[in-house]
Amino acid sequence: MSSPIISAEEVERHLGDWIVIDCRHSLQDVEAGRRAYQAGHIPGAIFFHLDQDLSGPTGGERGRHPLPSIARWVETLEQAGVSSGRMVVAYDDREGLFAARLWWMLRWVGHEQVAVLDGGWAHWCGENRPVSTEPPSLRRAVFLARERQGAWIDTAAVQEHLNDPDQLLLDARTADRFRGENETLDPVGGHIPGARNRPFRDNLQADGRFKPAEQLKAEFEALLSGAAPAQVVHQCGSGVTACHNLLAMEYAGLQGGRLYPGSWSAWCANPTRPVAVGSP
Repeated sequence: MSSPIISAEEVERHLGDWIVIDCRHSLQDVEAGRRAYQAGHIPGAIFFHLDQDLSGPTGGERGRHPLPSIARWVETLEQAGVSSGRMVVAYDDREGLFAARLWWMLRWVGHEQVAVLDGGWAHWCGENRPVSTEPPSLRRAVFLARERQGAWIDTAAVQEHLNDPDQLLLDARTADRFRGENETLDPVGGHIPGARNRPFRDNLQADGRFKPAEQLKAEFEALLSGAAPAQVVHQCGSGVTACHNLLAMEYAGLQGGRLYPGSWSAWCANPTRPVAVGSP
């Protein structure tokens, strides 16, 4: 793919050839996405559930949405008919928030042919494009995983390099949660000391589509203040929203950042770890 962001027009031209995956989800109502999918989806689209398909088992200090094992993830892909050379398009109804997680997870196992639908479900419906309630016909495929080494790091690595100038933590949560206010998802409010805040919605235009790549590049370069993209460790509450910033940087031509999947939910699970509140 030349771009990780794709238009609805382009997707419609390839319905039946490409694999389309519906990633709609709500953290407050975890079955809302499935109900929405059953009520109507892009024709031929497959439904992936954030908790069941795009996450592994929780518990301990793994965070709210830990990564599944590669073996389990490959099994999920093969059951859905995703083969190594097949184009995949992900979409949701939350401005790419959950679709970006799928985009990153495919890239993690070496699948480059993947993009996120710009504007998502709202834009698709707003342009009166086709909608179906028919379940897709799935045929098992063979997926050859090629794990991208260094694509993510764990809590121990983040803590070990907490004061290392070569590690730049970028937090994708809203500004109030970053400051430690209005925390409703995790038991502790605040952020990892030294982190900078880039709310994922800052990547979007007013209509819910991504800002132009040139604008994103300028904004991220200003935020990085001379740091290289490869120094960035992306995090959020549980390793989902962070993928939106990874996607936006990739779209802007700033590759090399890593994901901290456990993110704040894993970090704050241990009360001995330092916590910062307020603006940096």
